[in-house]
Amino acid sequence: MEHEVREEHGLSIAAFRGDIDFNTSPEARRVLLELVENRQDLMVDMSSVDYIDSSGVASLIEAFQSAKTTGSRFGLVAVSPPALRVLQLAHLEKVLPIYDSVAAAADA
Repeated sequence: MEHEVREEHGLSIAAFRGDIDFNTSPEARRVLLELVENRQDLMVDMSSVDYIDSSGVASLIEAFQSAKTTGSRFGLVAVSPPALRVLQLAHLEKVLPIYDSVAAAADA
């Protein structure tokens, strides 16, 4: 897994590439929680995520809950079809805000 953090449309964007799994989810969790703890509005770009397992999903949920606690926005953008399927199996597409693009998230 690789990641980059950038600013776009007034939002912090954490973009992940590759697999978010048992081996890589601790790093994803660290990145997400660090941004949320700084009270930044955060969108997670998942367009290049090939695979996500339950530990990766848990990292997303923990960051979402932390964002709610700090009053920050949190959402997912451009979720890849494989990652979206996992989120749908867990019915998390109804819980986590999901946007087609960063621009759509900024307009919401």
